Parts: sequence; structure tokens; C-alpha cells
Amino acid sequence: MKSLYVPLVDWDMGTIIIGVFAFVCIVLVAIVIGFMNSGKKNNDQHQANQ
Repeated sequence: MKSLYVPLVDWDMGTIIIGVFAFVCIVLVAIVIGFMNSGKKNNDQHQANQ
């Protein structure tokens, strides 16, 4: 008799895809934070300190 077990979900591929998606999101957030921190300083803030 043939096996009645039929996998409905491939958990291995799903976890790999979720891991790749999470890694890409983390990298994009890090890039945006890097852009925010490396921006030019505001001249008004520089004049207020003098």
C-alpha cells in the first residue's frame, strides 16, 4: 500500500525565504540609518552654538 503521507508544506524552502527576506530588510534599514547619520549638518544649529 502506498504511503498516505503527503507533505502539504515545504518548511525548508519557506524558512530559507523568510531568512533571506529578514536579512534584506535588516540591510536596508542599516543603509537608511547610515544615510540619516551621514547627512550634512544644519547651518542653523551651527550658528546657535556660537
